Amino acid sequence: MTTRSSLPLVLSVNAGFVDTAGFLALHGLFTAHVTGNFVTIGASLVTGTSGIITKLLALPMFCLVIVLVRQLHYWLVEKKWPIVRTLLLIKLSLLIFAAACAVHFGPFERSDTLYGAVTGLSLVAAMSIQNALHRVHMGTTPPSTMMTGTTTQIMLDVADWLRKPAPGESRVVGPKLVPMLQAVFAFAIGCAGGACSYAAWSMWCFAIPPMIALVAFFLRDPSLDVSPAK
Repeated sequence: MTTRSSLPLVLSVNAGFVDTAGFLALHGLFTAHVTGNFVTIGASLVTGTSGIITKLLALPMFCLVIVLVRQLHYWLVEKKWPIVRTLLLIKLSLLIFAAACAVHFGPFERSDTLYGAVTGLSLVAAMSIQNALHRVHMGTTPPSTMMTGTTTQIMLDVADWLRKPAPGESRVVGPKLVPMLQAVFAFAIGCAGGACSYAAWSMWCFAIPPMIALVAFFLRDPSLDVSPAK
């Protein structure tokens, strides 16, 4: 496996870990798949659980960070500074900050407290950077944070493979089937790791995502720093 192909898998593991650990520690907050917070907001309104304010802020935070990252991208291109390396370092810094907040101020009885919100939104910002980085610089690989579309495409490819081929045709496996399966598996590993780590170590589990992010930083391919056409 090459460095370029292993980086998206490490990012998927980290996204699954952060999303699951954040969901457990911050009362249903999705930090990587932020649109899922609309569902948990509705659930909170019915059940009375905490976290509505932080969940409401998650999507605006996600959008704001994406805009800022795009502007930073153009600035880095103008200065001829490495783009992917810079974004990965900022993401790493946010994960370290979130881990420090979680360990020092957690556990959070309510995620709408100041420090609970700061922790959660820092994780959202980190995953926003990962989303933008992946889409711009690794757009040919499956997404690392949202598996719904990837799973759908996997099942479509499987259905195509199961279809009885017409005379003269051969069964064809989609060229992206294996990378998509790897992405889903990596995300699932991250989810399992986040759940088990939270159960074992509570807030200290947030010390693991920065370590994974550091691995991703050293796995980066320098050629990714070349600005894409779009």
